Amino acid sequence: MVKGFYKRLLPSPPAVDFVSSNGKKLFLEAFQNGTMQGFNSLISYFQTQSELTYCGLASLSMILNALAIDPGRKWKGPWRWFDESMLDSCVPLEKVKANGISFEKLVSIAHCAGAKAEPFRASHSTIDDFRKYVTKCSTSDECHVIVSYYRAALKQVC
Repeated sequence: MVKGFYKRLLPSPPAVDFVSSNGKKLFLEAFQNGTMQGFNSLISYFQTQSELTYCGLASLSMILNALAIDPGRKWKGPWRWFDESMLDSCVPLEKVKANGISFEKLVSIAHCAGAKAEPFRASHSTIDDFRKYVTKCSTSDECHVIVSYYRAALKQVC
């Protein structure tokens, strides 16, 4: 048997598996409540990160594509499309691959790519502020949220 992880179960709680009955129920409720706008505009541009440390870059490239921001250069063939490999303007990709990317650098890359990015730090706000912002963005296809968090707090450590 090959060592590693395959279809590892999400720690529940706090996570909810998207395809579980509870996940489907939450999805349906969000759709019925009008809070799926952000999801609907993003799902067409879904990308799985190609490196363990590219979570921020993959998230940002999805958002840039959903916002219809032209990268101004070709991705492959004639296609102008954001991909995590194209987000190398502020930090060399080899550094991101080795160490990940800071929240501040990700915001900077978003600005360089033409997006309006507003950093929102948990330490400078309340949980209600965060919830209001998430609700605002989930009811719009012009606003998206990237959450940077400590994986161990959500029991997501390898």
